[in-house]
Amino acid sequence: MNMKKELLIKNEVAELEHLVILIDEVTEELQLDPEIGMSLNLALEEVVSNVILYAYPEGTNGTVQIVANSDGQMLVFTITDQGKAFDPTQVKEADITLSAEERAIGGLGIFIVNQIMDNVSYRRENGQNILTLTKRL
Repeated sequence: MNMKKELLIKNEVAELEHLVILIDEVTEELQLDPEIGMSLNLALEEVVSNVILYAYPEGTNGTVQIVANSDGQMLVFTITDQGKAFDPTQVKEADITLSAEERAIGGLGIFIVNQIMDNVSYRRENGQNILTLTKRL
């Protein structure tokens, strides 16, 4: 079953509620297990909230585009922004063998995203960050 949904939001935390609605629609349309929907929501909220919080200089208005595509076999989310170049796939994953006190700050988000998604890739093109998250259905 082919499906495509697009969402364009401003770089404001309040806009994340639109992302939740998008994930709900995708989950429903593809008849995914609600648990998969919850984990997709966790992964996408992690990625998109980081773009909202860090991609643009403080006080700058920017946008985040989220496109969901599925051919029934794979579900692909493409997150695009015009913020500063940042490749989250190069962030060192948190060492979860260490206690929370010993762990360096950061890296837990990408660890979670990598656990949920089957593939995470990044490219910088025409002044845009393009992050692609793929989940086998």
